[in-house]
Amino acid sequence: MSAACALAEAGYHVQLIERRGYLGGRASSYLHPGVGEVIDNCQHVLFGCCTNLVGFYERIGVVDKIKWSCEMTMIEPGGRRSQLGSSWLPAPLHGLPKLMAASAFSFADKISLGRAFAALMRRAPQNSAESLGSWLVRNGQTQGSIERFWRLVISSALNADLDSIALPYAAKVIRELFMNSTHAGSMGMSTVPLSELYAGAEQYLFQRQSDILLNTNVESVRWDSSSSQWMLSTRAGDVSAHFLVLALPFEAMAKLLPHMPVAAGVERLKQQIHQHQHWPICSVHLWFDREITALDHAVLLDRELHWMYNKGRLQPWRKVNGSYLELVVSASKKFAELPRERAIDQAVKELAEFFPEVSTARLEKAALVKEIRATFGVPPGIDEARPFVASPWPNCFLAGDWTATGWPSTMESAARSGHIASEALCEITGEKRAFLVPDLKPQGLMRLLS
Repeated sequence: MSAACALAEAGYHVQLIERRGYLGGRASSYLHPGVGEVIDNCQHVLFGCCTNLVGFYERIGVVDKIKWSCEMTMIEPGGRRSQLGSSWLPAPLHGLPKLMAASAFSFADKISLGRAFAALMRRAPQNSAESLGSWLVRNGQTQGSIERFWRLVISSALNADLDSIALPYAAKVIRELFMNSTHAGSMGMSTVPLSELYAGAEQYLFQRQSDILLNTNVESVRWDSSSSQWMLSTRAGDVSAHFLVLALPFEAMAKLLPHMPVAAGVERLKQQIHQHQHWPICSVHLWFDREITALDHAVLLDRELHWMYNKGRLQPWRKVNGSYLELVVSASKKFAELPRERAIDQAVKELAEFFPEVSTARLEKAALVKEIRATFGVPPGIDEARPFVASPWPNCFLAGDWTATGWPSTMESAARSGHIASEALCEITGEKRAFLVPDLKPQGLMRLLS
């Protein structure tokens, strides 16, 4: 979508082909038949450092539908709370006062986290073959800091086990969210269902005389050298274009490859795709007959659940009589294997350990969503498997969060890839355009260390 909107802005006639009946891909919403409610397939958040995603939202006119929060509430079983967030101190010290006051961490935990943050002020080598797990051991992280910060905040942010995360990506998350500036770590959440959020892209394209083909699956692609055009075969008919941007998940790209023209570099792309692996995210949606908490969101410690989002408060238009909570379990391969009833029962029992109101409330309805292909993993060496924007074929460009954007599997990476592809397309037509939004500049003392 980011590529389509950027190119439409540049004056190209865009034809956006979508396999599903709605835009958004893995970031979408739908009417769940079991509960009769429109729910997101998973809670997606953005941060202040997600400059290209924010830029995309600004382009399609939906940035006002994002609610921002600058604090993170961590809750222990039993209900004790700690706050992480900014202070008056300059970056990277702005988060230090609340970290030192957080009861969730022992003094030894805080010292070890301080040492780790100090070490990560310098950028990790991009070609490092070390995993985050081994780095934490080598840098003397306590069990408390590992379980309550690294495993929960960082592992869930990257949606993988600690030993399956490349150190450079973990270091990037730490620097962007916690060190570079106070604004970079602010968290944004949509106040409308995700499909409604991305309806802004649909309107944007239509206003610029571009087309959207929904429920359309590309079955084969060929290059007509006589007319210098791409011919895409779909069940709805053929589509022609002078340029092609393949913004597909890696597994969809793998399926399309046998139906693409033979070209040098295709085998290399096939090998790169083969190295990628999916990681799931599960979300449990619960409706109670009364208010459970006045918090908009929270981090839940020491249990299978990781995050709580109070959708009734974040999306007040729902006019919930009681509570509507979404609980998220990241890097959740074991949880994803649970049958529906067991997963929901476990979620309710664990939730009651953080919010006692759950024990006396009536659960009115519940839904379980398993996004098995939520993200791609970022293990050591994964950059070799992330292709650049140039494809093996003429006038064809690769996009998608899994391509070489420098970011892990996030909506920011997806938006960034579309802007990179748009710039590459414009460049070969002789019309250089700048769509890629620069990263936020480090603030405070971080300016001296970058």
